[in-house]
Order: sequence, then C-alpha cells, then structure tokens
Amino acid sequence: MIDCSLYILISFLVSMLLGLGLIPLVVSFCKVKRIYDLPNERKVHKVFVPRLGGVCFIPCVVISFMLATAIVSRISEGTSLSLSLWTCYFSVGLLAIYVAGVVDDIVGVSPRTKFLVQIFAASILPLSGLYINNLYGFCGIGEIPLWVGATLTVIVIVFIDNAINLIDGIDGLAAFLAIIALLGFFVLFLSEDLLSYCIIIAGLLGVLVAFVRFNLFGKQGKNKIFMGDSGSLTLGFILGTLFVKCSMVRVNAEPAVVGGMPIVSSYLIVPVFDVCRVIITRFVHHRPIFMADKNHIHHKLLRTGMTQHQALGVLVVMALLFILINLLIGKSIGFTMIIVLDILVWVALQQLLDVFIRRNGKKVFV
Repeated sequence: MIDCSLYILISFLVSMLLGLGLIPLVVSFCKVKRIYDLPNERKVHKVFVPRLGGVCFIPCVVISFMLATAIVSRISEGTSLSLSLWTCYFSVGLLAIYVAGVVDDIVGVSPRTKFLVQIFAASILPLSGLYINNLYGFCGIGEIPLWVGATLTVIVIVFIDNAINLIDGIDGLAAFLAIIALLGFFVLFLSEDLLSYCIIIAGLLGVLVAFVRFNLFGKQGKNKIFMGDSGSLTLGFILGTLFVKCSMVRVNAEPAVVGGMPIVSSYLIVPVFDVCRVIITRFVHHRPIFMADKNHIHHKLLRTGMTQHQALGVLVVMALLFILINLLIGKSIGFTMIIVLDILVWVALQQLLDVFIRRNGKKVFV
C-alpha cells in the first residue's frame, strides 16, 4: 500500500497539466468562433476577452480522478474508494449546471432559465438523502425536520452558486476565493480519511491553478481568458454541495466532517456577505434586486484607486483572515456569536471602504 498523498498529487498534477494544455486551445476556439465577454459600462475590462475558460474544469477533474482512482485500484489493494448515492445525484445536478453554463457562454441563456436549472440541480440532492439537518445552535436551533432542511439546502446551494457567479468580476477573484474554500474542504475531508473527495478537490485545484495562469497573467489579445458562467456556476454548485456535505449530521453520529457548519461557513464569507450587502443596498435604493450594477466589493475597491491585482490581494487576505479568526474564536463562543461578529466586522469594513471612496472623489453607490 502506498501513501494516499500520491493519488492526490497525481490528481492535482494531471488536472493542472491538462488545463495548461487545453485552455490555449479553448482561447483559439473562442477567437475563431468570436466567443467573447464583451465590455460594457458595468464591466471592468475594456477589450474583448474569450470567456469559455470554465469549459475545461469538469473534463480535467474527471480525467484526473479516473486516472488517480485507477492507480488506487491497481496498486493499493488495501485502499478502496466508494461513491455514495448522493454523489450520483450530485453528478446529475453538476452536469445540468455545467451544460447551462457552457450554453450561456456560447449563445446566451436567460437568467430565469439558469435560475430554474440551479433549483433543479440543488433539489435533487435532498432526494438522495443529502441535506442540512442541523443548525448547530444557530439562534438556538439544533436539529431541523426534513422538509425544512431540504428547502434550506436548495436555498443555500442556489445562493452560493450565484454568489460565486456574481463575485467573478475581476481577474482571478472567483478562482482564488474558490481555491481558498476548496483547500479548507480538502483539509476537513483529509482529516476524516475521505480519499475520494480529496482526489476530486485536488483535481479541481489543479485546473484552477492552470486557469489562473491564463486569467491573471495572460496577455490581452493573446492567451488571456475568463472562466465565464461555465466556470463560475460550476464552482459555485460544487462549493455549495460541499458546504451541505460538511454540515449534515448523520443519524446517531457526528457531522460528515469534524466541525460541521460553524467551520465551513467561514470559507465563503466574502462572496456570500457581498451578495447579501448588494441585495440589501439595491432594496434600500429601490432598485431591482436582480439588476446588474457595479456595487460589489471588488468594484468598491477599484473606486478607491486600487488596481485589479491590488483589489484581488485585499479580498484574498480578507477571506483568509475571516477563516483564521473564526477558527481561533470558534471554540470559545457559540455559532450565533461567530456570525454576529462576522457581520459586524463586515459592516465596519464597508463603512471604512466608503470613506476611502469618498476621499477619492467617487460615488459610494452607482
């Protein structure tokens, strides 16, 4: 029997190398077919950029997973990888999300259609037995019934899916926030010896590293590419599902992983809190909730005078600090207090950011 780290490393490297090889081909395809993310008044980029980078995510992950698991089965007789019923249901939902994203990037899909696909993909997970069934004492609530948990599961997955999609507004941001969250999930699954999930996450991390190479450091007009909805919707659905997986408490046992919801809720604070703030702001200003604008946190950072890379760095550090602080204080205070403190810190940061925006002579809300 060989160390499980070898399978994980193989999955990561294979996926990364496939991504490095496939993404330039996708860039060329987009140029030939003229599949671009067009600039407009609410977008940061000013030139045509190919937007189909996320189409590589699933193929790279699947191939790397199949290769790693084949090695597990052939070399390590003492190690077995099992896929549960919910994993099969998840695969169906993921395929629906992925196809909707690819079609949207190529020919366009209405927001209503994408929303319905998201609801469908999220709704089939509770049918497999995977759903949020405990709130860990949040607001004094512990175990919750199936119908409440199933409904909450759909809401949470759809919300996280859209949060990742909407935070994808500057180079590298959605990818880096996803990498941070995936690393957190990876550590939790590894601590529970859930090798299948570790291999899948390693594969996804590999292709994200390859994507960042072209998205963040690619040259405009040559090899730069955006992930598009095919990437952001896929990432969001995976992260939402992993959140539910880690939060569910098994009957007469512990959560799927140690810590459960109080820990994993920290992994997605920046995109989730940003979407909540944007929705509340639109409501206060009597604007349509689903109307696109330039009031996400990355837009606000840019209005302070930061470059895209500087704004990316600030948000990555912010995401890491939220996780670190929550892990440090989580053992001494309850889940409710963690969320309350996170909200207070987030509001304070927004107020401070507004001060810098005004000093730069810009409007806080546009």
